[in-house]
Amino acid sequence: MDVVIPKDIVAATKMSETQMKLEVAIMLYKQEKISSGRACQWLGINLIEFRRELGKRGLTINYDVKDFESDLNTLRSLGRL
Repeated sequence: MDVVIPKDIVAATKMSETQMKLEVAIMLYKQEKISSGRACQWLGINLIEFRRELGKRGLTINYDVKDFESDLNTLRSLGRL
């Protein structure tokens, strides 16, 4: 599915296509609709750059206890814990 944004709305935002994509990606990430990895893939940037953009907005990464436990299990299975 492609989303078309009318030219007058794009002009009113005074944002480039890249800036607008970044804002949409951050909004979707904040709402936990997409992962940081998916956002980075769509934007064509690396995770550090994405996290820098989150930091500029005072946002934190979506990482909860479930994520932490999953990471611990992965480390255990790799013999790193």
